[in-house]
Parts: sequence; C-alpha cells; structure tokens
Amino acid sequence: MSTTEPATAGGAAPDSGPSYLSHKQILVILGGLMAGMFLAALDQSIVGTALPRIVSDFNSLDKLSWVVTAYLLTSTASTPLWGKISDLYGRRPLFIAAIVTFLGGSVLSALSQNIEQLIGFRAVQGLGAGGLMSLAFATIGDVIPPRERGKYMGYFGAVFGLSSVAGPLLGGLLTDGPGWRWIFWINVPIGLVALGIVAAVLRLPHVRRSHKIDYLGASTVAAAVTSLLLAVSWSGPSNGWGNATTLALLIGSVVLAVAFVFIELRVAEPIIPMDLFKGRIFSGYAGYAFLLGFAMFGALIFLPLYLQAVKDLSPTRSGLALLPMIVGIFSASIPSGQMMSKSGRYKHFPIISAVLVSGAMVLLSTLSLTTPYWQLAIYMFVMGAGLGLSMQITVTAAQNSVPRQHMGTATSTMTFFRSMGGAIGTAVYGAVLTTRLKTHLSDIVPNATQSMVDGLAKAANSVQALHGLKEPLKGFALHGLVDAMDDVFLVSLPFLAIALILAIITPEQRLAGRHDGPKAEGETEDSLESSAAAAMH
Repeated sequence: MSTTEPATAGGAAPDSGPSYLSHKQILVILGGLMAGMFLAALDQSIVGTALPRIVSDFNSLDKLSWVVTAYLLTSTASTPLWGKISDLYGRRPLFIAAIVTFLGGSVLSALSQNIEQLIGFRAVQGLGAGGLMSLAFATIGDVIPPRERGKYMGYFGAVFGLSSVAGPLLGGLLTDGPGWRWIFWINVPIGLVALGIVAAVLRLPHVRRSHKIDYLGASTVAAAVTSLLLAVSWSGPSNGWGNATTLALLIGSVVLAVAFVFIELRVAEPIIPMDLFKGRIFSGYAGYAFLLGFAMFGALIFLPLYLQAVKDLSPTRSGLALLPMIVGIFSASIPSGQMMSKSGRYKHFPIISAVLVSGAMVLLSTLSLTTPYWQLAIYMFVMGAGLGLSMQITVTAAQNSVPRQHMGTATSTMTFFRSMGGAIGTAVYGAVLTTRLKTHLSDIVPNATQSMVDGLAKAANSVQALHGLKEPLKGFALHGLVDAMDDVFLVSLPFLAIALILAIITPEQRLAGRHDGPKAEGETEDSLESSAAAAMH
C-alpha cells in the first residue's frame, strides 16, 4: 500500500463537493490561460540572447545581470500575493490585471532610453508575470478535478518547456533582425489575445469572503527576497562575502523571513497560510520545486552562453541548438501527465526527474572546448526529459493535498518556491562563475598578473569582447570560461540530491476524480479502499 495523507491541511473543514467544467469549456479557457502562461515563461528566457546587444547599446555591461534579476525579483516576491488576492476576489479580475500589468511593462521596456529605465520596467513586467504563472495553475485547479488534471497539466508543462527553449531562439532572431526592442513588442499581440479570451470566457462562480489583505506579510516577504538576492547577485560578488554590506543583507533576509512566518501565524488572511506546511505532501513538494528551480534556471541561462562564447554560434543558431532540450521536455511531460491521469499515481515521476536532472548536470560538467555538439545534444535531451517529468506533476500533487478554498494560495506558493529557487540559483551560479573564472585564469595563464586576470575575466563577460581577443589570450579566456561553467553545473548537485531525498520521503495521496468528494481529515487511501471492499460484500 502506498503511503497516504489526508486531503485537508491544518484541520480545515472539508469543502462541499466542487463543480467542475466540461471538457469543451475547459478547452476554451485553456487557450487563454496557456497564452498568459506563455508570456510569463517566455520572458524568463527570451532576454538572454539579446543581453549582449542591449548592454552594448547602453554601454552598461556592469548592470547586465540586473535586467534578468529585476524580473525574477518582482515575479517571485509578488507570486503569493496574487494567489491570495485571487482567493478573495476571484481568478478572472486578477488574471486580467496581471495581463494588463505585464503588457504595460513590456511596452515601457521597449521604449527604454537607458539601462536604469529598462531594469525598472522589467520589474513591472515581473510583477505581472508573477500573477500570470500562478493564476493560470490556480484556475486549472478550479475547473478540472485532480484525477483529470494530468491530461491538461502535461500541455502546460510543454508550453513552459517550449517558451523556455524558444525564448533564446526567438530572442536571437529578433535581435539579429529588427532589433532587441522587439523582444518586448512581441508580447503585445500575444497578450491581447490572452486578454480577450480570459475576459470573454473565464467566468467562474466565486464565493466572496471578508477581505483582509495581508499587506504587511506581502511587504515583508518581498523585502526578505530582495535582501537575499541583493546579497547573492550584487554585494557578495562585488564587495566580497565577508563584507559588512553583504553580511547585513544576508542577516536581514533571515530576520525578515522569520518575521514573515510570525506575521503569517497571526493575521486573519495570511498570503501563505502556515497550516499548508503541516501537510507533508505540500511541504515536501514546495521544497522540491525550490531545488529543481535552482538547478533548471542555471542550465537555461548558461547553455546559451556556452554555445555563443565557446562554439561561436550566433544568437539565432544558439537558440536552434537548444532544441534537444525542448524535445526532451515534450517527450516526458505529456506522457507522464497522461499516465498520472489514468492511474491517479505520481510519486515515481519526481524521483526519476531528480535522477535524470542530476545525471544531466554531471554530464554538462564535462563540457570542454572540443566537446562535439551531438554529445551536448544528448545531455540537453536528458535534462529536458528530467524537467518534463516533474514540472507540473508536483503542482498537481500539492493542489490535491489542500482544501479547495486554499487552491489559489497553494498554487501560487508552489510557483513562488520554484521562482525563488530560480532567482537564487541564477544569482548563485553567476557568483560561482565570476569567482571560479578568475581562479581558473590564474592557473591557466603563464606568469599571470592580477591585472591580466582581471582584464581577461572582464572580456569573458561579453561575447563580442571575448571574440575580439587575440591568441593566445582568447584561448586562455575560453578555457577559463569553460572550466568555470563546469564548476557551475557541479554546484547544483548537492541541491538535487536533497530534492531526490524529498521526492522519496514525501508521501503520495491518490488523485481525486471528477465525482470524488473531498476526503475527511484523517481519512487515508487505505481506509477508502477498505470501505469500498466492505460495501461490495
């Protein structure tokens, strides 16, 4: 018998039987939700291939990482707030607000006149993206029973994989063509389509409750995440990890995080109800989502760098070279969702996912200047298959383990943990790359002086500057960059090992079907099966 867990968290009273939509109604709504999700997921990756051109135009190489970090920062910090407010006011008005916010940020980003404006407007984009991603999953939880959800969540996983890998390709095509500003303009028609569909067809019944928004909790968690990211992505690499500013930011993030927990335990309408974490399924997969997000974003960001800097591919060709990863995601996400829907079981998928992603990271850590593309393609396929097996399945499992009134909050919290893992992972990987690059250059360059090492390290931050170096300096810089990237991939292994342990020890609760009512507190899968057997006799 499988290990099981009650369906409700924190002793909440079970919901009355939910009313789900028909297959035809779901397909109509799905179009708008997938378009909104595509917007948010695309902008996590489309900027990467355009960054060298952007910072060259604005002459701001030192602020390159903040174009990505600002987006991740606001999307991560706002995710729980979107979910909670949608539980209070309904999915439709909040999803529309998220689309409008995202489109406004896109237009302003396209019109940016300097790097500071672009960073600020990317933060506005991220604010909308935090709602697009979490509310799409929450709405799916509202209209589809858990047992059938895998059939649809698999397609959501494929959309996320498509946008993650199509982003660098599309970013390269637009950068090489009409210019980098079009990576933001292209969001407008897609967003208007999503806005029209959602406004027209997303009309779900909503029971209004008393509205007590936890603004103090929202601001505290935003400050905690901001402080941590500033320490990891700015002060640590720039000032040193023992610097007073770095330590103050790290200590501040811990203090704020603890304060956030105390606040959530005391307010009437917490944005992240702490009762959710009393359930082993929800808490286990929230941690898993964080750790997998940590590893995933590292691969998505640094593989294009390897292809452009080391293999000398154009932005467009480097995007095409990432296609094996999307094939892996498609080949795993859709079948796994179908199998989960048929059996109601899912526990083995996250376990296999953690093993595959760990194996892919080990393989990627062997990359060198002479690694043939066919080998890299295999590594990327393995990575994609691993990601596809768990990206949406863990969300479905978490949704299935909480009361229906916490669906939006639970979904947005899962998205929050994955995004936070990605944001912190991106910052950590960048810090590791910068630190290890100088170390490797010192070992590689004969009789290297500090000024020579610093100069080569600075050149390695820009593909154009790197390719402009003359031999043997170019060879030294490329060798050091590849060695540093190998270290980056290895850094993810301890986190993936913890993810594997979580996947193994997290219990499984069989997914509810369309006509299944919510389980009562303390009722397990085994007890349900025993009751059914007794009724038959």
